[in-house]
Amino acid sequence: MNYNVIRATEAKTPTLDASVVASVKDYLEKDGWVLLRGFDVDMQAFSDLTTLLCKTITFDPARENTDKTTQKVDAGLGPIGLHIENGNTPVCPDVVAFYCTKAAFEGSQTTICDGREVFKKFDDRQKERWSQKMTVKRTLPEDLWKRYLANEHPAIREPEEVTHEHILQFKAAIPDQDFKLNEDGSLDYELTIAPVRPSSLSNGHAFANAILGPSHNYEPPVYTLEDGTKVTTEEIEALRDIAETCTVEINWQDGDIAVIDNTRVMHGRRAIKDQDRQLYIGMGRV
Repeated sequence: MNYNVIRATEAKTPTLDASVVASVKDYLEKDGWVLLRGFDVDMQAFSDLTTLLCKTITFDPARENTDKTTQKVDAGLGPIGLHIENGNTPVCPDVVAFYCTKAAFEGSQTTICDGREVFKKFDDRQKERWSQKMTVKRTLPEDLWKRYLANEHPAIREPEEVTHEHILQFKAAIPDQDFKLNEDGSLDYELTIAPVRPSSLSNGHAFANAILGPSHNYEPPVYTLEDGTKVTTEEIEALRDIAETCTVEINWQDGDIAVIDNTRVMHGRRAIKDQDRQLYIGMGRV
């Protein structure tokens, strides 16, 4: 997979103007991701870019918000497996953007993997197996599921506003999900997704999901395929080996912005060696 870069020296201006946004959209359609390097950016410019690319902004309830459109990335120090952002939620963002305000001196590379290339490397048995639907089950603590629902439900804005009626409305609005509310306020949650999915931004299907990804802020999910078999650790490691052959690394520089088609391209992270790094995320639906 090519390392896709739009450099400020090659653009008309050092700012993220309309021509740069158009180039980003072209790269997303063609290659699934792009890196912006050398532009004159700050948090406001990053927030504006996210808004231009996404009609609706979404959040990860386990992250700290930095403004109305962006959040701080903080997921421990270990390596993070490849995944699509919010891949185990009912409303998966189409576009994800990362902004590096301070790059690590060593380590912390973001990994980028085109799920379309992964799918091409599957044999016929793997293509058949992973083209089934898959059920994700896990228990969500009260504070996290309420924060998520408050962001996604159009009638409310704060977690304190969530009622049981809002849960039922959200369930009715989005198919393939179910839940059981527990006495301690937690939610036993179940969602059916497609491990191989079409891109929202371009043609073609990709192995794009969160099977290889982390559960840093959540309980690890249980994955069960449509044929009733559970996804095993051995299968996950085999998938990881294939995905690694389709993976490139972003060695961040201060001011870099990466934009990803979250319905096609998975991302992750190498282990953090230099903790003095700052990375922010903005995401949403087109």
